[in-house]
Amino acid sequence: MVINRLMNKIEIENLSLQYADGAESLRGISMGIRQNAVTVLFGPAGGGKSTLLRCLNRLNDLTDIRTSSGRILIDGENILDPKTDVIALRRKVGMVFARPVPLPMSIRENITYGLELAGEKRRTKLNEAVERSLKLAAIWDEVKDRLNDPAVALSGGQQQRVCLARVLALQPEIILLDEPTSGLDPISTGKVEAALQELKKDYTVILVPHSVQQAARTADHAAFFLQGELIEYDNGKKMFTAPKEKKTEDYIMGRFG
Repeated sequence: MVINRLMNKIEIENLSLQYADGAESLRGISMGIRQNAVTVLFGPAGGGKSTLLRCLNRLNDLTDIRTSSGRILIDGENILDPKTDVIALRRKVGMVFARPVPLPMSIRENITYGLELAGEKRRTKLNEAVERSLKLAAIWDEVKDRLNDPAVALSGGQQQRVCLARVLALQPEIILLDEPTSGLDPISTGKVEAALQELKKDYTVILVPHSVQQAARTADHAAFFLQGELIEYDNGKKMFTAPKEKKTEDYIMGRFG
């Protein structure tokens, strides 16, 4: 897929990674990720999607890696450089996981926790961040009158949107989501998907979806991964209506995976 490089927020260049147990998770991945769009990484389990996601904010530093090579450029800076400030990187590149894990405190404190750790003490700024991020995560109207209630008392779908708001409170530039709706009901899933379409106006969103159907609904751009390789990368509509590669078509049509 040819995309104007000037419009890309991220450039991945010949990225390979092999875990210490011998499982090679990524092989020569090269792709550009457009800013202010939803880019979907989809394919069978074990294809390397989540590994790539974790490379984008260096969470793979916490795993046992045998070899890795290649570059990931965000705004032209190679984030895999050993000199990279990983803490600053993870503020710029926030991540929401499959299972919502709210902190054992109030809804409000879940949102302000990261800001306070970063040194923000002004109550007006913290209150503004709470309202702004909960609105962006499409949950403000549901919780605005119960901000002092424990976040763990919320439903699963509400907890996931609070976790998204917690990431947004730090005002990242890139949001990574690893199957964020896999355990949610259809209504909650719809609310999360709708929030992503609004968020892409101001953020670069990269999503590992929980189904091909979700990939087709949400993708501005889509990348199909199989056994650590990038098989096809294209405009979302083209990918799900007229894929170029037979492997991609077989997977989308449910012939394997």
